Amino acid sequence: MRARNSSTEQDAGPPRRTFTESARRAQIVDAAIAVIADLGYAKTSFAKIAKQAGLSSTGMISYHFAGKDDLMRAVVAEVMRVADEHLRPRIEAQPNASARLRTYIESNIALLIDFPKHLAALVEVLANLRDEGPDQFGYAASMDSIMSFQAERMRDAQRTGEFREFDVTVMVHAIRGAIDEVVGRARTDPDLDLVANGRELADLFDRATRNTT
Repeated sequence: MRARNSSTEQDAGPPRRTFTESARRAQIVDAAIAVIADLGYAKTSFAKIAKQAGLSSTGMISYHFAGKDDLMRAVVAEVMRVADEHLRPRIEAQPNASARLRTYIESNIALLIDFPKHLAALVEVLANLRDEGPDQFGYAASMDSIMSFQAERMRDAQRTGEFREFDVTVMVHAIRGAIDEVVGRARTDPDLDLVANGRELADLFDRATRNTT
């Protein structure tokens, strides 16, 4: 008879969630995104999230999440999942590096139009990080992975001659910073023309990267 605390069982990881459990977690995360976007991080509570989700008490949230940090980690993960699902097929459908870069920039800005509450919630969560910084909820690791992939794509385009020679790390961070600046302005300026901003940024970085020789 095998001991219950054997290394095999310990290495098996946490039990898989049932469909109902996964659906309930998703319901709670969606409600949290809506509340954070509407009220801000500081005013968000389990009670308000439970009300938004249509739950009778906060106990259901505590059952599925160890605490507010655990729920915020799930919020960040969901925003990143939605963004990836939105961006990846659009970018991969493009025929060359210049078109992929343009689509990456314009589609990032379009997230503000298509998923305004997701982006607003992410900005609120990141603005209220504590000592751990962006690593607290896994955001930094996700962004590092995305930017590393983008940098490698740029190096490939340089090798083929489509992009001119430039410091890829500087360019990747400049693009991310420009996108984040538009995201920040959109939070305080509801009349900001996001389509025009996305197009202008795409034009700017197309000129900055394109090999004209």
